[in-house]
Amino acid sequence: MKIRIVALSLLIIAVPVTAHDFWIQPARFQVEPETAMAFTFQVGHGKFRERWNNNQRIVSLIDFHRGTRRDLRPQLRSGGGFDLVTSGAAPGLHIIAMQSNHATSELPAIRFNDYAREEGLVPLLAGRKAAGKTNSPGRERYSRRAKALIQVGQATAASQALATRPIGLKLEIVPDRDPYALGANRTLPVHILYNGRRLPNATVKLTNLGADQRPVAIAVTDRAGRAQFRVPSTGAWLINVIWSEPVRNDPKVEFDTTFSSLTFGYDRSTRDR
Repeated sequence: MKIRIVALSLLIIAVPVTAHDFWIQPARFQVEPETAMAFTFQVGHGKFRERWNNNQRIVSLIDFHRGTRRDLRPQLRSGGGFDLVTSGAAPGLHIIAMQSNHATSELPAIRFNDYAREEGLVPLLAGRKAAGKTNSPGRERYSRRAKALIQVGQATAASQALATRPIGLKLEIVPDRDPYALGANRTLPVHILYNGRRLPNATVKLTNLGADQRPVAIAVTDRAGRAQFRVPSTGAWLINVIWSEPVRNDPKVEFDTTFSSLTFGYDRSTRDR
């Protein structure tokens, strides 16, 4: 598998881009059974990071666990975020998945083009060039998808199966290994799905949420939509990807953009697992 790496020096100009990054942030990623957990939604990085509290934009918030789907929207708090008590005494993996509705954005041409280049949105840039709109403001509608992996108790065979199975998001980051069972190798391969199909040439970023001013690694997916990262055995981690396609029947926007993220973390040692 050939993975192209983008130089981190390019990230200095990425302020308009990182302000879009969005994820689910639990108080802890590894907990004991029957533990109450608090979650918030976060957006941006470094000094631009803030809590996201637009609960009215959430159209789906699901806890996937042991073959069940639990709707968490009734637990949403008015100030943003939600609470969860892990279901039953059985250990295993929980996938918390969120989907938002659409919002719109317009940026000046320079900022929009920089954002598109930084995120590797080649079809978007090509479409603007073909339409003679490279120097025009960029108008898009966008929505968000986010998954958080919460390990309750010890990892199980069922945890591995759930972690590596798509759950049907429009743009989805799917681990090919359970992040909580990487062992000493610490290599985490993932693949990206867009509308259920493998997505090549997508820019995927790995960020340490404890020092989140800029990603620690960037990869571009190969023809099979694959990328991989080496993940340390401590800390909280974000993987994110963005993709966009032209909008044909809406004069108010040019593109439909989807932001997707995956978060997981290590609150206790995983070095030997």
